[in-house]
Amino acid sequence: MSAQEAKKIIKHVKSWQGKLSEQWKTRSTANQAAIDKGDPYGYAEMVKGLSVMQEENPLSMTDRRHLNLGIKFLSEELSSALGKTQERVQQLIEEASRSKPTTA
Repeated sequence: MSAQEAKKIIKHVKSWQGKLSEQWKTRSTANQAAIDKGDPYGYAEMVKGLSVMQEENPLSMTDRRHLNLGIKFLSEELSSALGKTQERVQQLIEEASRSKPTTA
């Protein structure tokens, strides 16, 4: 993955305005599918959606696990492309997931 692609993924976290399902079982199945697929954009949307949900209410144990896995997988994938530590990339992801969505 290139640094440019890694930056696009972080921008996707920040700008994604979708919503995860309100139904816990549907949401859990979709989140697990994103993890199984290994798509960084899927991780980005899962992290953003769960972060927004977390701001409104505490997450269930399964949602927290999915959020933590999404952040972990993203930081592992993006850190080498960006030449930054996984901890720093994790901070960037968390900052992007908390920010208000921007319109393009």
